[in-house]
Amino acid sequence: MSDNISAQATDDRNQLAVLPSQRDRRQGSLNAKVVLVEYGDYQCPRCRELHTLIQTMQERHNTSEQNDLCLVYRHFPQPQIHPQTQKAAAAAEAAAAQGQFWQMHDILFAHQQELGDGYLAEYADNLGLDVTQFVRDLYKQVHIARINEDIESGLQSGVTAAPALFINGIQYSGRWNIEQLKPAIVAASH
Repeated sequence: MSDNISAQATDDRNQLAVLPSQRDRRQGSLNAKVVLVEYGDYQCPRCRELHTLIQTMQERHNTSEQNDLCLVYRHFPQPQIHPQTQKAAAAAEAAAAQGQFWQMHDILFAHQQELGDGYLAEYADNLGLDVTQFVRDLYKQVHIARINEDIESGLQSGVTAAPALFINGIQYSGRWNIEQLKPAIVAASH
């Protein structure tokens, strides 16, 4: 009996505990053939590599068939390694409150080494956001509960570090390159 329980526990760690929903930051339909759930950290170089890979995959899928691919992004900041990442996640959420999550998301990955307060305010200004509201949201930590919910859902799914990627609910364990990621996504679409 205990062998079955431990085997089940091992299997569960590779599965997404909190399924994607309308609550999530996403690009594409939750009914897509392939739903990618990424747990990321804006200051992590490997997360930036995955971000670039996923953008490439999205471009290729969007030119072939619509509604094939959905990307869900969940925060998994690792402040013990990356001191600015928690504030960057809050900046993404503050931008989301003004309808600009994905635009800020891309900027944060493009400028991983420039995530101080002044830079974040500049990015908000460049996006045409209400900078006063944006800065107020950061200062008052308005979005910390949402970020913590993402972290908790990652922990429930066995995520221990970013990046972590789930393809249709199963954790991807291959290498972070197009040669291995693309076949995994194609296989999931069938």
